[in-house]
Amino acid sequence: ILIMKIEEKIKIPIYKEMETFERKFSKSMFSKVSILNKIINFLLKRKGKQMRPMLVFLSAKLLAKAHNINEKTYRGASVVELIHTATLVHDDVVDDSNQRRGFFSINALWKNKIAVLVGDYLLSKGLLISIDNSDFDLLKIISVAVREMSQGEILQIEKSRELNITEDEYFTIIKQKTASLMAACCAIGAKSVTNSESKVLDLYKIGELIGIAFQIKDDLFDYGNARIGKPRGNDIKQKKITLPLIYSLNVADYNEKKWLLNAIKKRSNDKKTVKEVIKKVMKLGGVKYATESMLSYKNKAINLLGTFPKNQYRDAMELMINYVVERKL
Repeated sequence: ILIMKIEEKIKIPIYKEMETFERKFSKSMFSKVSILNKIINFLLKRKGKQMRPMLVFLSAKLLAKAHNINEKTYRGASVVELIHTATLVHDDVVDDSNQRRGFFSINALWKNKIAVLVGDYLLSKGLLISIDNSDFDLLKIISVAVREMSQGEILQIEKSRELNITEDEYFTIIKQKTASLMAACCAIGAKSVTNSESKVLDLYKIGELIGIAFQIKDDLFDYGNARIGKPRGNDIKQKKITLPLIYSLNVADYNEKKWLLNAIKKRSNDKKTVKEVIKKVMKLGGVKYATESMLSYKNKAINLLGTFPKNQYRDAMELMINYVVERKL
């Protein structure tokens, strides 16, 4: 209930825009292929928290004259949501995941081949919205984000095979795979209402900081004990080396480090071992370190946001930034 409250509070100043957006977005997704429409219907019914379109609208409202947004803002929000949905559908195939937000994933219901093609369809739909309306400035922002996201994912796979990721590499990965899209959301919102490059850049940076904090929070869920959408110890099982573990490996003595690496390399499928890894990372201060790092990014985002005029949209954006690090899901 508390989560709903915060989310609803964030939505209050852009409630009307979000309703209009949902209508426009649903319309933009459909095709002449019946199985595709069936899958799209399934996706629309299971929409997530819609953080990304909310970031587009809040960023636009922060900068728009008299806070009036335009059709370009709606198109930008649709592009972002289409691209985001496409990447989630592809992610589930890549991760061989049967669930998404507590429901079956597309690949679980329609198999990998269709899931990949649906992802491609959504991606092209997103890009065409920009092309058809000559929103080439928005197209550039989103295309860069898509490139970054795929590079980040591939770098993470490469590094998790070697188990030798440094803290700098970790931040490069999360900047690319998560923060680049959130940064694009804020920049697209800004770009749809202003030509001021410095303002667009400031909002891009705010989005990037939000994205980094968001991903560290996600990685911390692996070490939590709350019952959430993401199973505890999932990253460890997949040999994903995240910040709590990187820090722990850096401060561990020779034997602890050897044990940790060996456990992840050879026994990451054993539940008991995963529990022991979590315990060791807690004891070595990895969770505490990652939490402090996440809060530092959150504060940087709030400080930069503080340079914009205070109004209900800035307040809602600040709520969003706090929600990112306090969420339970």
